[in-house]
Amino acid sequence: MHEILFAGFGGQGVLAAGVILANAALRADLYTTWLPAYGGTMRGGTANCSVKIAEEEIASPYIDEPDILVVFNEPSLKKFESQVKPGGSIFVNSSLIHREVERDDVTVVKAPVTELAAALGNARAANVFMTGVLLSQIPLVSAEAACLSLEEYFKPKGEKMIDFNKKALLEGYRQKEKVEVDV
Repeated sequence: MHEILFAGFGGQGVLAAGVILANAALRADLYTTWLPAYGGTMRGGTANCSVKIAEEEIASPYIDEPDILVVFNEPSLKKFESQVKPGGSIFVNSSLIHREVERDDVTVVKAPVTELAAALGNARAANVFMTGVLLSQIPLVSAEAACLSLEEYFKPKGEKMIDFNKKALLEGYRQKEKVEVDV
């Protein structure tokens, strides 16, 4: 079973990234859960969500120690870094997080996803870009399943939004050899 925690400020698309990954897991015929948590203010407040993906039924959506942490801001890294299982992975948005991960028992993947998404045309797609980076390093689901999930998620916003986010996801996926990985 994979236990993933996405965390950042409200408005960074943290919850959306989790929904997209969870729905992609469903499309891949896997069991999954998604559990959001956010403060009283949506944009600018803290937000996180947990996603579990497994080949067998999942008893609870609650995650005590994630094996994967995906963080989009420094407060989230500070809050959740210590909770990651030894041997786990921490994915860091190095565009906004400038301190080092303090643990030496996890793999750290750094990607400047806000900058890279902005270079594509919209920094707000950093969440989708990071999801692509995550899938390039840890193949939880296929890129195809993730693209189908994206189509469903962004369908109400139109084809342009779907196409742009697919581009961001696939570009993130292509970062496999370009991101900084500290083992």
